[in-house]
Amino acid sequence: MQPVQAISYVEGMSTNESGFLEMVTSSHSFGYIPLLAKSGDCSPNELMLEWSRTSSCFYMTSRVDKGLISELWNHNWRVVSVGNECSIEVPGVLNVGRLQELLLTLATLIKREIGGSSVLVIGYVMKQSREEDFARRGAFPIYPSKDGLIFVPLSFELPLSSQLQKVDTVLHKITDEIVKIDPNCSIDFPKGISFSAGMSEIIRFMEDHPDFCIIDPFKNIYPLLDRLQIQNILVRLQELGTEGKTKLRAPYSLKVDNFHDGELDKHLAEANLSFPLIVKPQVACGVSDAHNMALVFQIEEFSNLSVPLPAVLQEYIDHGSKIFKFYVIGDKVFHAVRNSMPNASLLKPSSGEPLTFNSLKTLPVATKELQLQTMVQDSKSVDTDLVEEAAKFLKELLGLTIFGFDVVVQEGTGDHVIVDLNYLPSFKEVPDSVAVPAFWDAIGQTYESKRGKAQT
Repeated sequence: MQPVQAISYVEGMSTNESGFLEMVTSSHSFGYIPLLAKSGDCSPNELMLEWSRTSSCFYMTSRVDKGLISELWNHNWRVVSVGNECSIEVPGVLNVGRLQELLLTLATLIKREIGGSSVLVIGYVMKQSREEDFARRGAFPIYPSKDGLIFVPLSFELPLSSQLQKVDTVLHKITDEIVKIDPNCSIDFPKGISFSAGMSEIIRFMEDHPDFCIIDPFKNIYPLLDRLQIQNILVRLQELGTEGKTKLRAPYSLKVDNFHDGELDKHLAEANLSFPLIVKPQVACGVSDAHNMALVFQIEEFSNLSVPLPAVLQEYIDHGSKIFKFYVIGDKVFHAVRNSMPNASLLKPSSGEPLTFNSLKTLPVATKELQLQTMVQDSKSVDTDLVEEAAKFLKELLGLTIFGFDVVVQEGTGDHVIVDLNYLPSFKEVPDSVAVPAFWDAIGQTYESKRGKAQT
């Protein structure tokens, strides 16, 4: 689809609304649709009239000026009045009661006026910091991307059913909306999960409208909330193994419900596990302590361990302080290299206590000296062909559009071990120039595939 120029003019918002609009401008207009603020003289100038001859123009205002609005309408501007106090009785003017409705209203106008069926409106739900990160990188344009996608946030402050009826598909990070989770129900997720009221309403809407396209189906994501289920998924990678190739595998692991089990050492041996071990909560995300972990060097260290139960004990793999982040975005696979935890011998505390950390905040990483040391010890790199084969296998198995996983290369054996699997990662290590178009393309392909299945 060839871009069609559009211009939006925002005029006469109050101080608070203006602050909100500044956020909207910075978050949603990267190179696609300039949102301009006007004050003072309320009459169209020559530039505005010139725009209307060459572009599709949208004028948003919270002031009542019927003369100006009539003149703009006569020059083919589409006018939106914002705020109940600005209900303008002029033919062709669309009245929006609340500012939170503005973006979705603008998106549907653009779709109708310049895009038609070639434009898709994507409603998204995720925490604000994640939204801002995607938007800052130009991934959430309010004006159609090259693939014809418009992105708008769904507001929990407004009725969701009416919003959902105006969008073509929903992109979500459902784990951002988890309020509470019962780890004892993990094998039966979503049983035991409490979501925010807004997300609960979206879930009910999807249940009532099974043909509605969502990226991705909730049922496909629930297994990634449980590290034991992730482990069971990764074990199937052995189906890819062929003689003479590098071994790709899941880490050896064991679920425990009690750190004081008198037969724990026996269970470890049966699971092919030896110290050191990394201890992770079974619940993988969505709760505050899901990333509180520990590195345990001897069985006595389990006595006062604070990692939440049930937990998964996993082999700690010496990997030269290097981790490979893989991102599956539609049919494309990207990867980046990041510093990681050093080999276990360099982490063992002299106190005899386990090493505790939060993998999102306080992950122990190698110093520059240790990085140089381990680079000399092991210069092995990742076999991208092998891991891309695994990525395609996992995509088919999981039924997901966008996900990520982490790979470490074990020192000595060269085994490629997948140690983490997650939905809708930020993929910010991948250059925006390639990641963002792949992101748009992936969403478009998923929508077309869902629509095609619905029509057959």
